Amino acid sequence: MDQEGEVTISKLIGNLNGLKSSQTAQLSRLYRRRVTGGQLFSYELAEQLVAAAWAVMRPLAVLLDRAGHVTHVVVGEGSHLPLPPLKKREAAARLSGWRAVIAHPGGGGLSRPDLVALVMNRLDCMVAIATDRPRLSEAEIYVAHMAPEADAEGNLWRVLTPMPLKQAQVFDFATLLQELEQEFAAIASAREVDTQGERAILVGVQTPDWGDSEARESLAELARLAETAGAQVLDASLQKRANPDPATHIGKGKVAELALRSRELNATSVMVDAELSPSQQRKLEEAFGLKVVDRTALILDIFAQRAQTREGKLQVELAQLKYLLPRLRGVGVAMSRLGGGIGTRGPGETKLETDRRRIYTRIAHLENEVALIKKHRGTQRQGRRRSGTPQIALVGYTNAGKSTLLNKLTRSEVLAEDKLFATLDPITRKLHLPGGADVLLTDTVGFIQRLPTHLIAAFRATLEEVNEADLLLHVLDASHPNAMEHLNAVLEVLAELGAGEKPMLTVLNKVDALEDAGQLQAIEAIVHAPVAISALSGDGLPELLTVIENQLARLGQTTSAGREG
Repeated sequence: MDQEGEVTISKLIGNLNGLKSSQTAQLSRLYRRRVTGGQLFSYELAEQLVAAAWAVMRPLAVLLDRAGHVTHVVVGEGSHLPLPPLKKREAAARLSGWRAVIAHPGGGGLSRPDLVALVMNRLDCMVAIATDRPRLSEAEIYVAHMAPEADAEGNLWRVLTPMPLKQAQVFDFATLLQELEQEFAAIASAREVDTQGERAILVGVQTPDWGDSEARESLAELARLAETAGAQVLDASLQKRANPDPATHIGKGKVAELALRSRELNATSVMVDAELSPSQQRKLEEAFGLKVVDRTALILDIFAQRAQTREGKLQVELAQLKYLLPRLRGVGVAMSRLGGGIGTRGPGETKLETDRRRIYTRIAHLENEVALIKKHRGTQRQGRRRSGTPQIALVGYTNAGKSTLLNKLTRSEVLAEDKLFATLDPITRKLHLPGGADVLLTDTVGFIQRLPTHLIAAFRATLEEVNEADLLLHVLDASHPNAMEHLNAVLEVLAELGAGEKPMLTVLNKVDALEDAGQLQAIEAIVHAPVAISALSGDGLPELLTVIENQLARLGQTTSAGREG
């Protein structure tokens, strides 16, 4: 028995609490009935179903396959009928192959929960036998089926005009089903021509420790990530909860709502603004019948698209494999011992275990490659250190304008786009200061809130450029409404990298885009001696170069004094 008191006994599904053995036997006999031809249901099945519903005073449903066999008998409670998960057909033009026949004691046709269940399970149709007394002859029959496209009210179902029992007995269900699947096939074909790339619905969970603006900004950032990855964002919703649901992260009601919404909009994926556990992701995919992508997987995908050098590609692949490993599905770790050798002889490895073994092997190979990269970078840094050339690293939130600033200061042509993570691989250029000295300026990968730990670990060899720098230029988009949150996110990542105590100069970029001068004053009141610039127009860059030169001079004097002491 689960937490809701629903159990499965002898093929009876749902709420069986308090039923007598004679009643469960009566319900079990429903499995003996079979519907032939193109009928919705047989008279005998309907009669027995109505009698059983009135006997137990609970809503009942039977699921019929296309051969006319009763495959499931479901006992409800209130208006809830816990239909079991059905194996969904992958083709968009095909329905599930099951139809439901329902009897509600006390009368009543198809409720909204019934219609939602129709869509969620892609049933061939749903039939309700409505009668306010246990007499089938006085029943009224309601029939509903899925609609390929939502109507003006957003409903993905069509409810036919109620009909008397005699009319329902001669209703041509086979022809309805054939015409319906032809309609689905035509719509699916048209959508296949019109649709390119991923079509995503976004969802986030706001807990009490998040303010409204912070939660909305995080969801908006997820939308920008999705667009950067090449997806078309169809819809986005935010759910307020005391805590994320441990089973699905979002609540059951929101899961049902999004399942309907995804079908209405013809979405191909649902993206969640959090890192999901493997079980949460699996349960959501089962509920939606769609691919579910969490925030971490989305960022990893963008990194995979952006990586250009062999080094970057290796580091991204390593992060992706470490993310994928616990999400492989199969029998489980118990099968890992069924190999060859004493004490482990058996049928051999499963496909799952073979995949796991290959991933472990590949991870070990990649970690060795990354270690070699780290060693090579260390050698390069030692050479630069011996040359005595000061090193400056550009750090900051993604899309803050670091690459644009590098181009302006060094007259380079590094790729600079108004996209998240436009630059992934670190790029170093020589910078001439006003006093004639040269320094090395390195553009690093942008940070983001909740940067996946897999990425931080995989890119540690690259991010160590930050640790080796003499000075950090923290580029902050001062025009962004969440500039302070971005500032804190960058400081957190720097602390995690061990660079939290590095000398740092804060550069307030995009001041020309500021609409509220009070925001700049608020940032300047918190950040120590920032320099306001516009990397795009060049405003403030001469002052920035002077401050950099003075800062390096002070650091050089401090270093010399330290050595003499």
